[in-house]
Amino acid sequence: MLQVYLVRHGETEWNAARRIQGQSDSPLTEKGIFQAQQVAERVRNEGITHVIASDLGRTKHTAEIIADACGCQVVTEPRLRELHMGVLEARNIDGLTAEEEVWRKQMVDGTPRGRIPEGESMNELAARMREALNNCLSLPAGSKPLLVSHGIALGCLISTILGLPAYAERRLRLRNCSISRVDYQQSDWLASGWIVETAGDISHLDLPALDELQR
Repeated sequence: MLQVYLVRHGETEWNAARRIQGQSDSPLTEKGIFQAQQVAERVRNEGITHVIASDLGRTKHTAEIIADACGCQVVTEPRLRELHMGVLEARNIDGLTAEEEVWRKQMVDGTPRGRIPEGESMNELAARMREALNNCLSLPAGSKPLLVSHGIALGCLISTILGLPAYAERRLRLRNCSISRVDYQQSDWLASGWIVETAGDISHLDLPALDELQR
């Protein structure tokens, strides 16, 4: 059985400011760095053999903190990037027009062909995320990789493992530096292949990041 840990990056300045990041970037806040350190302490003794991260700055920084605790080097994987949010990247959520808010909501409300202009569809996101996950199957026997990615990207991946369409309504909350785990296994009582062991675990963290507080 192959166990793969999935970690969302730590809180960023744009998370705290309610700006849309997508494949744009902003640095981790002090809280985001501390969250990454808490993940590192949580997985330090889990036998992690590979730390693989999206090539965006916020995920690489998070991954470097975790990898240092696990004695690993960070390998970057562009397929683990966040959903490309097109013309809405870097915009403040509270400043969107009514039409732009419709575009944004289509990415989370179950719209089958939702796509922000100049952006990426959920089906395209799901395909590359599954490719990145399946690439772990080629690692040496006994490997235990940890992937550092993004909220929408990881939520889409986990949802499709559960059999939902990539564009399904977004109902899985993955907070900054939450830990999920998926396993590739054969079982008499579960479907063969990838299964979800845990999702969105934050028992290792303090209070949630600013972008996750309910209004």
